[in-house]
Amino acid sequence: MELDASEVGLVACSQYERRLLKERVELLCNALGFKISAGSRVLLKPNLVSAVRNKSLACTHPEVVAAVAEWFLDHGAQVRVGDSPAFGTALGVMAACGMSAALKGLPVTLVNFDNPEPTRLASGLSVGVARAVGECDLLVNLPKIKAHGQLYLSLAVKNYFGVVVGFRKPWLHARYGDVANRFEEMLVDLLDVLPGGITLADGVEAMHVDGPVAGKPFPLHLLAGGLNPVSLDTALLAVLGLPPEASPVWRECRRRQLAGCGLAELSFPLARPEEVAVQGFQAPSRLKPVSFHPWRLLSGTVKRLMAR
Repeated sequence: MELDASEVGLVACSQYERRLLKERVELLCNALGFKISAGSRVLLKPNLVSAVRNKSLACTHPEVVAAVAEWFLDHGAQVRVGDSPAFGTALGVMAACGMSAALKGLPVTLVNFDNPEPTRLASGLSVGVARAVGECDLLVNLPKIKAHGQLYLSLAVKNYFGVVVGFRKPWLHARYGDVANRFEEMLVDLLDVLPGGITLADGVEAMHVDGPVAGKPFPLHLLAGGLNPVSLDTALLAVLGLPPEASPVWRECRRRQLAGCGLAELSFPLARPEEVAVQGFQAPSRLKPVSFHPWRLLSGTVKRLMAR
């Protein structure tokens, strides 16, 4: 994907009401100049981290996904929705968190991310990217804005990790989590091999204190969008009042001097960060190791097989 866009859309949104959400999605897409062609194959990639704990807060809200799906359908797109959760399957998590019910009646296809395509990253690491990603014209990233116990925050760039299939994710955590910045390097490398699209971040009710599954609700009352996920992450760090240097993923983007790392270089066609800024959002004060303990890796693999 191209990472040269500097525009970030920020718009207030106080509740998960589909009509309101759809109006906000329309506003964001228009402000960012995002257009699609009729017949485009669109893949929506929400955050479906787990069906086990705190799923109503940890996952992208079902009404956000449904509103985005309706917007694309209205514009003549063919829409699929999928992810590769840390535990369980996408279809299982969608059913558990209410997303399947929210999408019922819409002409969309729900998919588990499987059938990995071996993909070589710039760092030399090979990962298995879901075949569905390579089959889409536009990849629509739908992260949940939340704290993350290992990576400080889970925002736009981090959410793309879900394109890596199944047990390979915890294996990559275990293999590279404690090797300098190798894990963050892999996350940023993924951006080079993924199709372009747009990120629309769910911050109506964010998660803070801890995460990605065990945090507490925070009324952020925000939807945010961008064509460049790096730009969007930089803007959201400012909205949350957090130092960007505390985010390992943002530091890796800055180390590479990627477009979008500097707040001053961004433009805001709707609200500016200071106009929607909040106080009181708590990110983890001390980060846990990214690497998974071998027992946790084995346990997660067993749970995934049982879910299938």
